[in-house]
Amino acid sequence: MKKTLILITLLMVILTGCTGGEQMVKSSYATISAAEAKAIIDENDKALILDVRTPEEFEEGHLENALLIPDYELDARAKDELADKNALILVYCRSGIRSAAAAENLAAMGYTNIYDMGGIIDWPYETVG
Repeated sequence: MKKTLILITLLMVILTGCTGGEQMVKSSYATISAAEAKAIIDENDKALILDVRTPEEFEEGHLENALLIPDYELDARAKDELADKNALILVYCRSGIRSAAAAENLAAMGYTNIYDMGGIIDWPYETVG
C-alpha cells in the first residue's frame, strides 16, 4: 500500500512538471528588426503580416497585404481569422508596444511562429494607404 502511494505521488509530480499542480503555459515569440522582417516578407509569400493598430491608423498607411486586427479585438477574432496556429505571423503596430503585447497574447493562445517586428514608425520601406 505504501509503495503504491509513493508511486502515485511520484507520478503526479512528474505529470504536473513539479509545479505544485499549476499548469505552466510557455509563450514565446521573437523580436526582429525591420530589415529582418523585410527579408522574411520578401522570401516568404505565405508570411502573414498582422497590423494591430486602430482602423484610423491603418488608413493613414500600412504595410502592403497587412491584415488589420486591432489589439483590442485580437482575442475575439484570432480563432476565425488566424486559424493556422503554425502560420508565420509578423506583428506590428505604431511604436512596438502593442505589437509586443499582441505577440505575447498570440503565443499564449498557442500560436507557434510569431515575430514582433515592432513599430511602423521604424519601418524604412514602402507603405500603402
